[in-house]
Amino acid sequence: METEIPKLFGTSGIRGKVGDEITPELALNVGKAISTYLGEGNNVVIGYDTRTSNQMLERAVSSGILQGGCNVLTLGMVPTPVVGYATMKLGANAGVMITASHNQSPDNGIKLWNPDGMAYLQKQERIIEKIIHQKNFINVSWQDIGKIEDISYVINDYIKDILNLLNLQTDLKVVVDCANGAASYLSPLILRKAGCQVVSLNAQPDGFFPGRKPEPSAANLQELMNVVKAVGADLGIAHDGDADRMVAVDEKGEMADFDKLLALISGNIGGCVVTTVDASVCVDNAMEKVGGSVERTKVGDVHVAEMIHKINATFGGEPSGTWIHPEFCMCPDGILSALRVIELVQSKGPLSKLLDEIPSYPTIRDKIDCHNDQKEIIMKKAESELSLIFDDVMDINLKDGVRISFADGSWVLVRPSGTESFIRITLEGKTEEKARMIHEKSARFIKKLL
Repeated sequence: METEIPKLFGTSGIRGKVGDEITPELALNVGKAISTYLGEGNNVVIGYDTRTSNQMLERAVSSGILQGGCNVLTLGMVPTPVVGYATMKLGANAGVMITASHNQSPDNGIKLWNPDGMAYLQKQERIIEKIIHQKNFINVSWQDIGKIEDISYVINDYIKDILNLLNLQTDLKVVVDCANGAASYLSPLILRKAGCQVVSLNAQPDGFFPGRKPEPSAANLQELMNVVKAVGADLGIAHDGDADRMVAVDEKGEMADFDKLLALISGNIGGCVVTTVDASVCVDNAMEKVGGSVERTKVGDVHVAEMIHKINATFGGEPSGTWIHPEFCMCPDGILSALRVIELVQSKGPLSKLLDEIPSYPTIRDKIDCHNDQKEIIMKKAESELSLIFDDVMDINLKDGVRISFADGSWVLVRPSGTESFIRITLEGKTEEKARMIHEKSARFIKKLL
C-alpha cells in the first residue's frame, strides 16, 4: 500500500508558523524539489516581503535550488506581483515568493510561480510534495552547482510597464497604506509617477508590522479611513503584507464593499470575468448590464487564474481584493488594481457615488475556529446534512465546500479555510431577516459538530 503523501500547500502556497510548520529545513527541501522538478540548468526568480524570517528562508530555498543545478535570480524585498512579472519578463522557468501575505508576523510561507506569472497549479504542488516526501532530489556535483544573479533592475521595468498599460495622468489625492509590507517603497512611487498627490501611511518596511496588522480589514484600516477624511483625499488604498491584494476607501472615509468594488471594476472592463463561489450576485448583475458574463470557480487566486487562462477571460478576482489582470500578468497585483480604481474615479467620479449605484444585498462573512485535522470530518457532515436544516433549498453546489442556493436567490457557502484554522461561512440574503436566519442556522450547525 502506497504511503499517503503529507499535504504542504494550502489555497495560497505553503504557509504556517516559523519554527513549527515553516523551517529552514523545509525551505531547503522546497528548493531542492524545485530544481528536481525543473531539471538542471533552469532559472528561478526569488523575492521576499518584509518578515523577519524572510532572508533566512530565502537563503535556504536558494541553497536547495543551487544544489540541484538551477540558477537563482534574486530580486530582494519586493511585492509578490513583481516576482510573477519578473518570471514572465525574463523568461525564467519558475518563481518563488517568500511571504505569508496577510498572516501575522510570526508566520511565513512559500509560493511558487510558473513562467507566465501564474501560481503553481494543484497538480504541480502535488508533484513538489511527492518529491519532498520521497527525498528523491537531484544533487549535482561541485562543478555544476547553479549561480546567483541580482536582477533587481527588473523593478524599473515593472514600474515602466505598469504605468504604460493605463497611461494615467491624474491629480487625484490618494492615501496609500502599505502595512509596513513589501509595497512600502513601490506603491507610493508608482502612484506619484501616475500623477497622484500621495499621502503614504506605514510605508517603512518592518516585519513586525508596527503600523497595523497586514490583513487589510475594516478593523485594521481605521487610521487610513480617518486620514482620507482629514486630508480631503479622493480615495484611500490599502495593501496586505505582499501587495497582491488591494482594498479601497472612498472619499468619505468608508471602506468600499469588497463585492461591489469587484462588480464595479468587472463591469467597467466587460467581456467575460472570473470570480469565486463566494462572490455576490451583484457581480453577475453588473456584467449583465454591459452584455458580459461571469464564470465562477473555487476560492483561491490559483483557481481564478487557471480559469482565466482556460477561457481567455478579460479579468478575474476574488472579493478579498485579489485581482488578476491577464493583459499584464497572471499574478495577482494589488498595485495595478489600485491604478484601475484610480482610473475609474478619474473618469467617472467619486467612488462613493459609483458604489452606491451597485445594488446591495445583506451579506454576512463569518469564521468559526476549527483545528485543521477536524476540517475534513466537519465538511463531510456539511455535504450530507447542512441542506436538511433549511426548507427552501433550490440547489446544492459542492465545487468548493457546500454552497446552498435558495428559492428567493439567497445563498450560503460553508467551506474550510485553506490558509488558517477556520471554517468560513459566507452568505447573501434578499433581506436582513433572511440573512440572519441563514447565518444563525449555519453557525449553529457547525458549532454543534465541533
